This record gives sequence, C-alpha cells and structure tokens, in this order.
Amino acid sequence: MANVLVLGANGFIGSHLVDSLITAGHSVRAFDRFSSRQPQFDPSDRIEITAGDYLNLDDLERSLEGIDYVFHFISTTTPASADNDPSIDINTNIRMSVELFKLCAQANIKKVIFASTGGSIYGDVTTPYFKETDTPYPVSPYAIGKLTIEHYLRYFRVKHGLNSICLRLSNPYGERQPFHRKQGVVPIFLERIARNLPITVFGDGTMVRDYMYVRDMTDMVAAIFEKKTTYDTYNIGSGIGTDINQLIEVAHVISGKSPVIDRKDVPSTFVKKVVLDTTRFKDEFGQPVMKTSLEDGMRATYEYISQVISKE
Repeated sequence: MANVLVLGANGFIGSHLVDSLITAGHSVRAFDRFSSRQPQFDPSDRIEITAGDYLNLDDLERSLEGIDYVFHFISTTTPASADNDPSIDINTNIRMSVELFKLCAQANIKKVIFASTGGSIYGDVTTPYFKETDTPYPVSPYAIGKLTIEHYLRYFRVKHGLNSICLRLSNPYGERQPFHRKQGVVPIFLERIARNLPITVFGDGTMVRDYMYVRDMTDMVAAIFEKKTTYDTYNIGSGIGTDINQLIEVAHVISGKSPVIDRKDVPSTFVKKVVLDTTRFKDEFGQPVMKTSLEDGMRATYEYISQVISKE
C-alpha cells in the first residue's frame, strides 16, 4: 500500500478522499490549515495530520518527505471568488501549482493526481455529453485556471518526467459540503429549505448538471490512482443530467417542504448544460460509476445539514 499526501485534506472532497484512501488500506498524510476546524475525516492511526499553508513553499516541501503519491485537491478560490477577482486565482492556484510540481519532480513523486473540473472546463457548447477528447472552451476564470494547471502538468510530464493524471470532476455533493459559500447548489438549497427560507433559482430552472455523491466519487479515485493509465485525463461523474427543477422536486420529497423560489437572471459566465461522458473511465477500470441515487444522496445530505443546524 502507498504513502499518499492529500492537499486540501480537510475540505469537502479532500476529507472524503482521506476516508476512501484509508478504507482502501493506504497511509495518508493529511495537509491543510486546520486553523479553525477539527479534522472532518474519520480518525485513523494511518493518518498523519500536517498543518500547513499551501502558499508556503517550506510547508509544501516538508509535506512531500517520504511520499509516493500526491493528491492535489486544494484550491484557494471558488468559482464565485475567481469570477470576482481572476488575479487571485492566477497568483495563488496557478502559481503555487507550478511551484508544487517543481517540488514533486525534485522529490521523485510517483504520480500527481489533480482535481480538475468537469463542470465548467468544456464551456457552453451544445452536446449531449462532454468527452475528454472535446476541446475545452472555459469561459469562467475558475475553469480557465484549472485548464491552465492541467497544461502545466503536461509540461512537467514532458520536461521532468513527472507522472500525473487530471480528473475532471462533475458536481459532487454530500455531507461536509459548506452551505454558507456560493458553491454547491445542493447544500445551499437544502440548508435554506431546512430553515424555511426561499431558494434562489437562476433563470427558469432548466440548467443541467451532472451530480454525483461525493463518497462514490472519492471511492472511484482511491481505486484507480496507483494503476497504470492509458490517458492523462478522465471524466469522473454520474453521466446523468439533472436540471434545477428536478433537484427542487427531490428536495421537496426528502424534506416534505415546498420551497419558496426567488428567481434571478442567469449570470453571463454560467454554462447551460454539463453532463460528462465517463466511458473512458469505465472501459479502462470497470469501476461502477454511481452507487448512490440522487434521492438517497440528497437525503443523507439533508439529514447531515439538519443535524448541523440543530447544534447551532
């Protein structure tokens, strides 16, 4: 089993990834600030908690000692914050990713696994499903930044022999996902419904996304990262398109509440439809793409959010 470093280990996806890696038998060094929150992942004697600042090169260099695989699942911005100030994404996410890859090459890391985005990297192009071979046309700074980092990984593969794969993740949702940020429509909706507050819907509610329960997603990642891969990029998603109106209907079923809807204009950088083609992943690894239905996953998320609210 491998010694792995998870950057962003106390975040939403990162904490579930830590759990999935431990379940798969690996030893994990969990890197995050841990400044204001207790570890969100489940406790294990095979987890080494490392408090550090992603923007500090010394912290990053120390975190790589004795590591075989690096999971780059950290981000200093959200789609909304990058849209408000693209320069922050450039000066932090892109710049520090390049510095990280330099350190990984020097440390002879076996592979870097990068969490890219499948939700917006392909752009607003009309197609039933997005394939990895489609040309990306991102229009948001967040997605542009992710694509830029993907390109730098290819540069480091060619120039320095640093092995890597880019995982274009769909829209994950589930427990531990922050609902006070402007990211993640599922927890935002469910939190407001739990509090009997109106929910904001952009446009007519027909915007389509590919939603996937987060633990299904991280289990898939944990199952394949050590394997020799044919490609350097993989879509990770459910392969099922769900629009906002359908989400609201499921939320109504699991909560027993009919939410009040506040409609607003669609932001210019929003993509109308994103559904990922996951054939490449399934053909190569034979891994089931989705074990948890949308209703079951949203029910678990709603119960988690209700418990958090009850403790406030």
